[in-house]
Amino acid sequence: MEAIQQLSERLIEEACAVRASDIHLVPKEKVTHIHFRVDDELIEKHSMNKETSERIISHLKFLASMDIGETRRPQSGALSLSTANINVHLRLSTLPTIYDESLVIRILPQQKIPAINHLSLFPNTTRKLLSILNHSHGLVIFTGPTGSGKTTTLYSLIHYAKRHFNRNIITLEDPVENRSEEVLQVQVNEKAGITYATGLRAILRHDPDIIMVGEIRDSETAQIAIRASLTGHLVLSTMHTRDAKGAIYRLLEFDVSLSEIEQTLIAVTAQRLVQLRCPFCDDQCSPHCLKLRRKRRLSVYELLYGKELAAVIQEAKGERTTYRYQTLRDVIKKGIALGYLNPDSYQRWVYHYEE
Repeated sequence: MEAIQQLSERLIEEACAVRASDIHLVPKEKVTHIHFRVDDELIEKHSMNKETSERIISHLKFLASMDIGETRRPQSGALSLSTANINVHLRLSTLPTIYDESLVIRILPQQKIPAINHLSLFPNTTRKLLSILNHSHGLVIFTGPTGSGKTTTLYSLIHYAKRHFNRNIITLEDPVENRSEEVLQVQVNEKAGITYATGLRAILRHDPDIIMVGEIRDSETAQIAIRASLTGHLVLSTMHTRDAKGAIYRLLEFDVSLSEIEQTLIAVTAQRLVQLRCPFCDDQCSPHCLKLRRKRRLSVYELLYGKELAAVIQEAKGERTTYRYQTLRDVIKKGIALGYLNPDSYQRWVYHYEE
């Protein structure tokens, strides 16, 4: 068992060394392949025999308080791992396949939250994001796919608000990805009766200035977030939509009226994490270069606020209106033109925006 423990820790340490976000243990007929996801690219690193991989999966499932005897249904769990070299929080997800159990490990390094001015590719976007914090109440929604950096942006903003405005900040997440001493963090626990909706109701009675809701994922949560922003709280949350405009139509699907959206919605952002062009490598960076580069990815934002936001809401009402704001397509084009991004960033992130 000690050998399996050391092998598991070495595998996770190796992934952390190249700053991988996920480890995939993929079972095949005779062997198990191990892949690392590094900057959105899935890289095959190792192959191991089935017996060793099964023992690694069982060991990690045991540490994450999962049922090691159950391999026929999907499971999820979480654990914290500290060794001499790393201190990380891991989220585990298993999936039964035709060969064996597959495991994906999401790596959440417990490191210092980066300052907000270190996140964006363009500094003027940072100034606009910080201006949002001047509002005493209202709703701000951050949209984008999984892994686009929404949570990091949210934490950077609330840490700035805590340090500069001394606000009482409470977060509600599923799960808590970044532990912080500066804010009060609540984790969703549906078995204990703490859902997004019930947790948000309780938080409203706890005298917060700023509430961070991990995700608006249903009608009940959307309604309570709207109510919180109407009653003098600044609510920051995330949503899965393709672009900033899509968040308004998503709120409508959650039975939020257009009048409530008009009264509460301050801004919507759409975000992507884009890979910076390496000044030394022509195409893809070597593993050694990946380890040495401090900044490999930065965020680009599509910001919808002010007159443009009001115009989009009018459009949602069915009224004819004209507006123009800087979309993700425009921002990524600008990054490519200035030489910060590779040209393939456009095809990767903007393909669906083509008319």
